[in-house]
Amino acid sequence: MSASADVLFRPFRIKSLELSNRIVMAPMTRGFAPAGIPGEPQAAYYRRRAEGGVGLILSEGTVIDRPASRNMAGIPLFHGEQALAGWQQVIDTVHAAGGKMGPQIWHTGSTRSGDWEPDAPVESPSGLLAPGEPRGETMSDEAIADTIAGFARAAADAKRLGFDTVEIHGAHGYLIDQFFWAGTNERSDRWGGATIRERSRFAGEVVKAVREAVGPDFPVILRLSQWKQQDYAARLAETPEAMADWLQPLVDAGADVLHCSQRRFWEPEFPDLDGEKGLNFAGWAKKLTGAATISVGSVGLSGEFLAAFGGESSSTVGIENLVERMERDEFDLIAVGRALISNPDWVARIREGDATKVKGFEATALGELV
Repeated sequence: MSASADVLFRPFRIKSLELSNRIVMAPMTRGFAPAGIPGEPQAAYYRRRAEGGVGLILSEGTVIDRPASRNMAGIPLFHGEQALAGWQQVIDTVHAAGGKMGPQIWHTGSTRSGDWEPDAPVESPSGLLAPGEPRGETMSDEAIADTIAGFARAAADAKRLGFDTVEIHGAHGYLIDQFFWAGTNERSDRWGGATIRERSRFAGEVVKAVREAVGPDFPVILRLSQWKQQDYAARLAETPEAMADWLQPLVDAGADVLHCSQRRFWEPEFPDLDGEKGLNFAGWAKKLTGAATISVGSVGLSGEFLAAFGGESSSTVGIENLVERMERDEFDLIAVGRALISNPDWVARIREGDATKVKGFEATALGELV
């Protein structure tokens, strides 16, 4: 192992979760689950990353028990006897390979993916896909309550099946994020409001219900983003004060780890305050709340991940910037996405200092599960 990479291989512990290193496999939608049922292909896919040395694997988004909770046919379910049996196979396989894993539980809200449509009408806070763009139904109080309960059941099932943690997907313009965003949450009841703190109520209730379902010692991760797939320039918090108003109630509700999604992890969150090399999103979230944080965004690659869906490939780049930030404890963990699709043994290669054998990312890799 090269000396520069040592910091990535420090152990990490939070509550019942003990990790051998600081590297997380980022959740990445793959869409290869026929009828939403994971099986041997998914078990083998995640096993290879566990064998390659990933500290914590987070699954692709897997949806809760709600009508129209997914926006693509191949997205796996995290409810129902068959799907949960498939996930049991996945976690048993990962554990047999020495890995640790959590499912990312999800509701896609009113977003769409291509031409596929669910059997039921899509739902969102105000029946909007994006500001001024109607799609689907406005959620009733009953639908909101059922959705909160669905997240809690999924989390309880994750613990029951033997997963090591659970991640709630609250980012990227999906359902929870649609409540955060003023552009898609025009409600005047208790689930809306003029401030980000008010619009965070739904997420807070989801976190609280999940915490009650899994107990005090099971780690709960919450994924968040400023940007939306509907608007890359969207920001929920323009100042540290606004960010604290957004994040602190979620930590207070029971989130142990904030997974702070950026398209490029090295970009400062508030450059006007601390410069072009200032704290990134995860750095500010940790500073403001004291919670553990995961950073993410184009680690080890030249291009950002959304461009991959448009067919753009990326070459390998160094991780010196990452190492520097982790050495000063800006954030606690780093999530790696596309580099682990191309290189199941990416962690082992980095540990060995053998960067010459790390492949870049070809967009065609999204078309297979290997």
